[in-house]
Amino acid sequence: MNIQTLISIFQIIVSVIVIGLILLQERDSGAGGLFGGSGGEGFYQTRRGLEKSIFIATIFFVIVFAALAVTNLFV
Repeated sequence: MNIQTLISIFQIIVSVIVIGLILLQERDSGAGGLFGGSGGEGFYQTRRGLEKSIFIATIFFVIVFAALAVTNLFV
């Protein structure tokens, strides 16, 4: 197995993780939240605890995904 295949496999794994983390983030539970509505809440609430950890993990894995994509271009 060559290095480009390994990078592609890692990129697929990281992309599935990113999708899962994005789906775990729940900003608005109503259908209006999908289209930019407030969903009944008109205020912003800060992230705390597990929600903050998921948010930071999402950013980390998106950066890893981007780095793998750039590395795959140059290999």
